[in-house]
Amino acid sequence: MTDASPPGSTNESIALNREYWTGEAPRYAAVAPRLWAGEPSWGIFGLPESEVHLLPEELTDLDVVELGCGTGYVSAWLARQGARPIGVDPTAAQLATAQAMQADHDLTFPLVQAAGEQVPLRDGCADLVISEYGAAIWADPCRWIPEAARLLRPGGELVFLGNSTLLILCAPDDDGIAATAELLRPQFGLHRVEWPGEYGVEFHQSHGDRIRLLRDAGFEILDLLELRPPASAGTSYDFVTVEWARHWPAEEVWRARKR
Repeated sequence: MTDASPPGSTNESIALNREYWTGEAPRYAAVAPRLWAGEPSWGIFGLPESEVHLLPEELTDLDVVELGCGTGYVSAWLARQGARPIGVDPTAAQLATAQAMQADHDLTFPLVQAAGEQVPLRDGCADLVISEYGAAIWADPCRWIPEAARLLRPGGELVFLGNSTLLILCAPDDDGIAATAELLRPQFGLHRVEWPGEYGVEFHQSHGDRIRLLRDAGFEILDLLELRPPASAGTSYDFVTVEWARHWPAEEVWRARKR
């Protein structure tokens, strides 16, 4: 693991999120063996890659940067398909789990401790930049999306998955209370979201703001996938129910190509 956090990476939100995820690391370490051993599945409902088609069809020899890699299971999936991933995460405790899992599975790829807003990798080093949650909701999009563009070669793809805008608008502030059918916060001005208690800092945008940001960063938008779980799906998260997510998208995937 390389700790290459550049100067200035410990700004307020990065520092708060690093502290939060240090506390969460043991919980994610407990599920890491299952995620490393399993087939690719995505999001809070574990939707299989065979249905979501989030990844490019051909991964062999692709240079990939995963922003907010956590325990590294997405990068591990990619490495098994012949890609050359680099896992980037701001939290040393999460990367320690990724290192331990690499040893258990005899599967090695670089791990870099850095925030998604400031990645110490060279320009044009990647064919694919990917984030499943990670930077997608825990890094400031006004900083990490241009950073992803910097890392990509022309024609390279950015793929990221996070909570839908609608879910954030309908999610109560109270811990343990699932999203309702009522709009609870305004969409205009949506950006930095902090929940009561010690939960770090999330970032969410309206679709219009995200489209403009992606275009300004030099991307052509390829697709917006609104994910719908099957009725039989389950989740360990309590902020949204399967029934809600069957009616309205709780998660969305953005795919964009660098011009």
